[in-house]
Amino acid sequence: MTPSSLTTLNHDRDVAGLTYVYPVLSRRAGGLSIGINFNTNNACNWRCIYCQVPNLVKGAAPDLNLALLEWELGFFLKDVQQGDFYRRFRVETNNQVIKDIAISGNGEPTSVKNFTKAIALIGEIATTSGVFPTSKFVLITNGSLVHQQKVKEGLQTLNRYGGEVWFKLDSATKQRRALFNETTQSVKSSLENLRISSELCTTKLQTCLFDYAGQGWPEAEKQAYLDALKTIKATADVKEIMLYTLARPSMHPEANRLAMLPPDVLNAIAEEIRQLGFVVSVAC
Repeated sequence: MTPSSLTTLNHDRDVAGLTYVYPVLSRRAGGLSIGINFNTNNACNWRCIYCQVPNLVKGAAPDLNLALLEWELGFFLKDVQQGDFYRRFRVETNNQVIKDIAISGNGEPTSVKNFTKAIALIGEIATTSGVFPTSKFVLITNGSLVHQQKVKEGLQTLNRYGGEVWFKLDSATKQRRALFNETTQSVKSSLENLRISSELCTTKLQTCLFDYAGQGWPEAEKQAYLDALKTIKATADVKEIMLYTLARPSMHPEANRLAMLPPDVLNAIAEEIRQLGFVVSVAC
């Protein structure tokens, strides 16, 4: 591994010199997060305009080399737990704890063919090494494929390891979902998948809020989002709403039209959501 400093602004998938495993300091996790990247081909079924993945293409994850994933994760956990990882990567003392193992990476992870086997493998290795159940097991997903049988089986396996799903909902309008996420999936379908996810595994909703083209967060967008949350409250068991804004530059042509929302705006939105009866966290 090449020595480097880990910061919340650096989510380089290659920083550890491995194919599937990478470390980050996560704002939302609040410490060291061990990332798992199934989408080594930079392929995703969505194209979020704030995405930091370079050379992103539309598509699915490639076939997974389970033997390589097993070796890399075992090797990496041993390096963190018994080696000099924290010293080499200059991780401050207060961050020298594994907060979670997060399946995220360079595209939609649930698009990988052997999704359930991969979830089980990660769970087994992390449990044997003593990382679970102390640390979290997180799947970060756009939720678009949750209705598929292979994904539902994977979520059941994730649940057996005490895991949780972070399900994306950036907009509740057709126009901005098409613009921000480049998806044609309807809000109705997304909320149905959210319901399914919440029945199979602990599920939290994550929403990236940002200023697009100097418009801030338009009132119509806010009202549509709050209306969607009311539907969610009645139909799904969502444990938390996680709000965040931009932290790193987008790798897409729209980058110069995007800007962070200030903390006071995010906190005001969070308070409105709390009034609906949700637990809300904010990462600025």
